[in-house]
Amino acid sequence: MMKLKPLADRVVLMQSKAEEKTQSGIFLAASAQEKPEIYEVVEVGPGGIVDGNEVKMEVKVGEKVLVGKYSGSKIKLDEQEYTIVRQSDILAIVE
Repeated sequence: MMKLKPLADRVVLMQSKAEEKTQSGIFLAASAQEKPEIYEVVEVGPGGIVDGNEVKMEVKVGEKVLVGKYSGSKIKLDEQEYTIVRQSDILAIVE
């Protein structure tokens, strides 16, 4: 199994599972399921100097984060889809 190791201020995310059922109990077809913008942090880069500025990494592996809908680059590795974003693309940590 391959492992992704992000560089600089990049973070590897895995999207949280979409809801398959509405609150009233109706099951949704895959095409009707709205994917949440909440991701789990899988790997975190080391930070350091990025574009002339020092970047301290604020997020940690295992945290849930909120990311803009069209942020980052999507890749597929070992049948799993990941999104790689810069830490500055993360809007919030979900607690």
